Amino acid sequence: MNKISLVAGMKRIGLLSDTHGLIPKALENFFSECDEIWHAGDWGSLELVEALEKFKPLRAVFGNIDGQEFRIRMPEVLEFEVEGLRVCMLHIGGYPGKYSPLFKKVVRNKQFDLMISGHSHILKVMRDPLLGMMHMNPGAAGKHGFHKVCTALRFEIDAGQLKNLEVWEQKPELVQPGFKIG
Repeated sequence: MNKISLVAGMKRIGLLSDTHGLIPKALENFFSECDEIWHAGDWGSLELVEALEKFKPLRAVFGNIDGQEFRIRMPEVLEFEVEGLRVCMLHIGGYPGKYSPLFKKVVRNKQFDLMISGHSHILKVMRDPLLGMMHMNPGAAGKHGFHKVCTALRFEIDAGQLKNLEVWEQKPELVQPGFKIG
């Protein structure tokens, strides 16, 4: 049992997106004390889904590169609550003031505390002053894409509050494959 699970009413979350077939080995250590892993789409490999499911409880959506086999296993939009925090996760969500049509449709009659998206390969954490929610995009953890740095996030949710946000980053050329596949 890891020490995080001993803290009542708190969850430690590992967040990543855009792995495109590779999850960096360094994330095994970065996510080791997390209670859950959240993946915001563009997996690129079903083996990665299975590896993360064996590692920690997983919440995930499919991305635009993910085929039918992903779409059968996971939703396009995932709405859930953790420790009093209302969360909406989807791959193509946009940003405060520039949301995707899908997110605009989802949020129309709902209120979220946290909106998570991927797709852009750009790490962003920002508050939406209009909707009063936090927006997180963990950037891209995999090597494929135009990004110059691979990124992921780790944070805590305690009594409906986001706390202790940490960023993991590594240059793509230094990324080694991790999470034993197969």
